[in-house]
Amino acid sequence: MSQPTSPQKSSHRPRPGGARTGFLMAVTSMSTVQLGSALTVPLFGELGALGAAGLRLGWAGLILLVLIRPRRSDFTRPDLLACSVLGTATAGMMLFFMLALTRLPLGTASALEFLGPLAVSLYGPGHGRRAWTGAAAIGVVLLTEPWHGGLDPLGAGYALAAAVCWAAYILLTQRVGDSVTGLKGLAVSMPVAGVLGMLVAAPAVSSHVTWPSLWIMLGLAALSPVLPFALEFLALRRLTTSAFGTLMSLEPGIAMLIGLLVLGQIPGPAPAVGIALVVIAGIGATRTGARPAATPSSSTAAVA
Repeated sequence: MSQPTSPQKSSHRPRPGGARTGFLMAVTSMSTVQLGSALTVPLFGELGALGAAGLRLGWAGLILLVLIRPRRSDFTRPDLLACSVLGTATAGMMLFFMLALTRLPLGTASALEFLGPLAVSLYGPGHGRRAWTGAAAIGVVLLTEPWHGGLDPLGAGYALAAAVCWAAYILLTQRVGDSVTGLKGLAVSMPVAGVLGMLVAAPAVSSHVTWPSLWIMLGLAALSPVLPFALEFLALRRLTTSAFGTLMSLEPGIAMLIGLLVLGQIPGPAPAVGIALVVIAGIGATRTGARPAATPSSSTAAVA
């Protein structure tokens, strides 16, 4: 009698820690992203938005490549393609967001960029998830206050372009994270983002960069994007993309708080209410947002 067939490979590996760990990782990631963005704004006068973003991406790609040292044998051809597309989305997300910050307050730019994760969260199953998404959307409207009519159109366009890239980043990060062990996928996607960022930033960097600003950008690259993107890779192994997308509604509130503390950008009453709504929506989304543990499919015994 022949042996039973082995169980089929699961679609994704079990993720230790569940939604709570994923929540903590995502909140830490959002905080470091916004802190890194706020600390980069003062360098716009010297390097420009594209120069600052390009240097951060370039340093981040180099740091991850040296620390993790991915090997070609770790990847299939589809994995490499997914990592390359992820790197392109990552570069677009950061470059467009930096351009938006030249024309919009940090909290407003983050609120508009959040429309990308919001679109991802709408694909989640269940009415409860849609209720949290709706609360997050109302909060974002209160944060941006479009009825005032003072929103810079070009700045809003940059932020919306970053939103599209962010939606692609979430979906691709989970796909790469499920296919490639550890952070090796990130160690390929970030160098791709770094090369693209440096190509775009080359004119500004070549004529304005100084040694002090170069080392400052190295430190900022470690703070963001190296640390937050690594945490997001790990968080998306524990959370569904829908829950993660809704959880990102916390980011505009975090951005507004950091904008207040670091840049002196004071929010009004409506944005304060918006912050409360997005915080409630983010916490609510993670209560049912854990990805199920992988279970092997039932095998059929072969009869002699």
